Amino acid sequence: MRPRMTRQRAAVSDLLERTDDFRSAQQLHESLREAGDSVGLATVYRTLQALAEAGEVDVLRADDGEALYRRCESVKHHHHLVCRECGTTVEISGDGVEAWAVEMAARHGFTAIEHTLDLFGLCAQCSRRSAGA
Repeated sequence: MRPRMTRQRAAVSDLLERTDDFRSAQQLHESLREAGDSVGLATVYRTLQALAEAGEVDVLRADDGEALYRRCESVKHHHHLVCRECGTTVEISGDGVEAWAVEMAARHGFTAIEHTLDLFGLCAQCSRRSAGA
């Protein structure tokens, strides 16, 4: 059962629509506060969890284990390139990865395979900035 859409949950959902990169619950909460929305951090967490369970947002783990959230353009299975410096995110398809996953699963007798693949690096702009530093 999907939770009732309250004003606070709508504010979180609307913010995700306007956010291009992966963000933590704390970052989203701070953005809401700066915009004058009085939404509790617990509500942000519960809303993000519900959206993730419904498949409406993607979740990835930062190096420190913190969950990061993003509403993606594609509802189909996809992967991400994520800049470690600025957070810029690009959705990518992974046909080669998909074929490899199926092959590896079959080779070892596994079925019902699921996987995630997110690539982390420096975007072109951050690469130029770090090369010039």
